[in-house]
Amino acid sequence: MTLATRALAQLATWPDLMEAAPSCGTGQALSSAHGEIAHFHSDRDVDLKLTDRAIRRLSRDLRRFAAVRVVPGSSWVTIRLDASADVDLLLSLMSVALKADQGGLGEDRPVPVGCNDGRGVGFLRT
Repeated sequence: MTLATRALAQLATWPDLMEAAPSCGTGQALSSAHGEIAHFHSDRDVDLKLTDRAIRRLSRDLRRFAAVRVVPGSSWVTIRLDASADVDLLLSLMSVALKADQGGLGEDRPVPVGCNDGRGVGFLRT
């Protein structure tokens, strides 16, 4: 079982999340009551919708993690799952994403549509 598969299986048990088809057409997705919140694009890469406001608030902390790719102007961060600690990071950030999704830290300026992978700005393919 890959780290992404393990993370997806664990998150799919959370009451506020449900499995869905990703709008970008790649991999698997999770949605909340307000729409898509995570895209599992490969065995390693996950795009998570944190919202622009939450990303700005957490920017300094997010940039400390080699597993996190912050893309300027995107509401999504990309998380590379290379170790169990990266899964733990994803689970923690999902809690932040759900809070933001429920209105606590929503968008306060226009942002480009689509996840990082769908916009071609996630981690480089290897």
